Amino acid sequence: MPPRALANLLFHHFRPLCSSTSTSTSTTISSPSPIDPALLLRLCTVLYQQQDAPDPRFQSHLQKLHLSPSHELFLQVCNRFPYSWKLVHRFHLFLLHSHSFSHTPVTANKLLDVLGKARNIRLLSSFLHDMLAARLVTPRTIRLAARSLAEAREIKKCAELFHLIHSHNYHSLCNVETLNQVVETLCAGRLADVAKAVVAKLRPFIAPDETTYRFLVVGFCKAGALVEASKLWNEMVDVGLEPDVESYEEIVATLFKNNRFADAMRMFKSMRARRFSDLGLSSYRVAIAWMCKEGRISHAHVLFGEMVKRGVGVEDNATLGALVYGLLVRRRIREGYRVFEGVGEPDISLYHGLIKGLLRLRKAAEATEVFREMIRRGVEPMMHTYIMLLQGHLGKRGRKGRDPLVNFESIFVGGLVKVGRTLEATKFVERMMWGGVEVPRFDYNKFLHWFSNEEGVAMFEEVGKRLRNVGLVDLGDIFLRYGERMATRDRRRRAMNGLIEA
Repeated sequence: MPPRALANLLFHHFRPLCSSTSTSTSTTISSPSPIDPALLLRLCTVLYQQQDAPDPRFQSHLQKLHLSPSHELFLQVCNRFPYSWKLVHRFHLFLLHSHSFSHTPVTANKLLDVLGKARNIRLLSSFLHDMLAARLVTPRTIRLAARSLAEAREIKKCAELFHLIHSHNYHSLCNVETLNQVVETLCAGRLADVAKAVVAKLRPFIAPDETTYRFLVVGFCKAGALVEASKLWNEMVDVGLEPDVESYEEIVATLFKNNRFADAMRMFKSMRARRFSDLGLSSYRVAIAWMCKEGRISHAHVLFGEMVKRGVGVEDNATLGALVYGLLVRRRIREGYRVFEGVGEPDISLYHGLIKGLLRLRKAAEATEVFREMIRRGVEPMMHTYIMLLQGHLGKRGRKGRDPLVNFESIFVGGLVKVGRTLEATKFVERMMWGGVEVPRFDYNKFLHWFSNEEGVAMFEEVGKRLRNVGLVDLGDIFLRYGERMATRDRRRRAMNGLIEA
């Protein structure tokens, strides 16, 4: 069917469907009922196999299934084909043509989502008009449509959404709250530049408030666009709006990440002067963590004392873990252990701070002992724990062992070849032979992911035994523990539930 004819058919069928207002709730199915999985599978198979068939043949195959149309069935089909607009659209037309099917806001939004993900802007716009006429539009509808248009870089149409809903007498949705929901959705999808353009186009119609600017500032900060975030910050202050704590926190964290420590501290002091009563745990935590990374332990202690005095997060293990790491980096090991031992029930963040600090001091054996103690006390390590320990023992680029059987290159190159990663294996072999060849840093995360299966269990056990036999007991224990507790999903679940002994 030609695209123009398809669009006309869609328009023709959407009108009768959506013209039935929300008062006509006497549909064939009023409450969700369970769908037979076998029937759903047959239906999806027919839709996939007959997606390009002529309409008579397509409809005859669906009629042979003797479907009992329901909203739940339509939602299940949409979930099976979230990016295939053609399958969902043709099934939708079949329901309109053959059954008394009427949309609810949920099913209409689901179809709109499928059309948006498939970037079919023409059908999306047509269906959106029909939803407006049928009074099916909700705030979620506007968010879905705005996200789809923004991803397609249809900035003008994205801004015109509010004029469109206003022309259909949706006055309750033409407000700054709806605009803020749209801006939040776009910024969460890394479309802060589009959100900013939409706000600028709608400024004469809907004035942005503090929440609007907060979403924009946070969105640009998370995208790494500190300059744009600063411009919005200044614009917000110029119009007489006071930034909230979340905006302050994100700006401070972004300044720290860009190695602008002095600017970050000035911004934090400004936040403390203007919003002292609103400062919470997250505000102190981000400042203390970065101070510890920069070695400003005395300043971190002052802030931590202020936090304790105010009764904010007195026993926050993440903040204490940052302090432990900062003390160890400054070689104040006894003080670090004193802080660690002063916590009654340390969690993974506190152990990570201690392990990371010990590895920074090149005390890999001591860090591995802390790792063993962590497991004995019932704190289950995660992937980041193993990656830190492997980097501490083997280095970020790996190393050559004393024994050829446990040579770093032999183990990992052999593993890469085994899983079919011959290109990566060739690069490591070249580095080993010539030394001067520049290759990417070894990715422990990918390595552990590739071998997180039943074959990996046997591999980790064999490698761990070989490492222990040649005297690398700590490194061997790390591999053995990973194979025992983390190599498969079932093993991870059992370890988290305490079904595997330490």
